[in-house]
Amino acid sequence: MTLHELIAALGLRELTPIGDGNDVISHGYASDLLSDVLAHAPAGGVLVTLQVHLNVIAVASHAGMRAVIFSSSRMPDDEIIERATAEGLSLLSSSADTFEIVGRLYESGIRGGGA
Repeated sequence: MTLHELIAALGLRELTPIGDGNDVISHGYASDLLSDVLAHAPAGGVLVTLQVHLNVIAVASHAGMRAVIFSSSRMPDDEIIERATAEGLSLLSSSADTFEIVGRLYESGIRGGGA
């Protein structure tokens, strides 16, 4: 599934430019514990989290994630959006909670890829 298809399927709000949106997303990871994300999140995947601070961007970039979905209508501030844009990391937001987002990702063919 491409990033564009993912955004459309889940009705996500784009917080950063997503380029051509043709990046393929086949794996996902959900965690609010950033050390867990570093250790287990699959590179090239999408992260679902409640966390909206600058360390999320650093960890997601270091882990090689393509996108971050902030659940439960959480919104990062402008500094975080600017940093993600500079890193080439797509930030998305949803009013749905983490559980619902993960279920919808699974229904869309996105699978967990962590260890």
